[in-house]
Amino acid sequence: MLRKLVLFDIDGTLLSMSSINRRILIDALREVYGTEGSAATHDFSGRMDGSIIYEVLAETGLEKHRIAEKFDAAKESYIRRFRQETRPSDVTLMAGVRKLLDALAGRTDLLLGLLTGNFEASGRHKLKLPGIDHYFPFGAFADDAFHRNDLPPIAVERAFRMTGKKFSGKDIVIIGDTVHDITCARALQAHSIAVATGNVPMDELHKNTPGCLLENLTRTQSVIHSILNP
Repeated sequence: MLRKLVLFDIDGTLLSMSSINRRILIDALREVYGTEGSAATHDFSGRMDGSIIYEVLAETGLEKHRIAEKFDAAKESYIRRFRQETRPSDVTLMAGVRKLLDALAGRTDLLLGLLTGNFEASGRHKLKLPGIDHYFPFGAFADDAFHRNDLPPIAVERAFRMTGKKFSGKDIVIIGDTVHDITCARALQAHSIAVATGNVPMDELHKNTPGCLLENLTRTQSVIHSILNP
């Protein structure tokens, strides 16, 4: 019987990417808009891919409607380049991730999914490179919303359509490495597990009072205990 819906962030939580991710976005924006704006220095942590495009280009003075006119072309260029240019060597799985996913996938009381600021096509490709995409039958992505807090209800609805179970409150567990992951869990009264494996220091995560704070995901049984006992 399903007890918990467990939603994982990708970047900084499951894996890290080399600098090629930023370079590909820069190339796509230059191709479509003729400028990358502030993409070379912008903080991508915890942000939505669609919002990032608007944010980095806004600094060039481009108005929103001008960005919107070419947004789909920029998204398409980014995804195409990402699929063509990235290699398995560009991805590093976070410590303990494969062992944890194996353990979680072997349970019948948990449903795994994604809750990520990535576009689905590029996010899925990131997971395919190290061979972990198959653990996640569904998710909520940057294609679905511009604000991260809007993603959890979308994931919950998709889980309901798959299983017939309506998850709510602490039966929803969001695992991520940024303050944005904590706040989007709070918006749905879900249980948040913050991991200090990304760019956000542990003390900063602690200040934002996640349901649980872990240094990393290496202690498989401790992580599972945190999931089951919010």
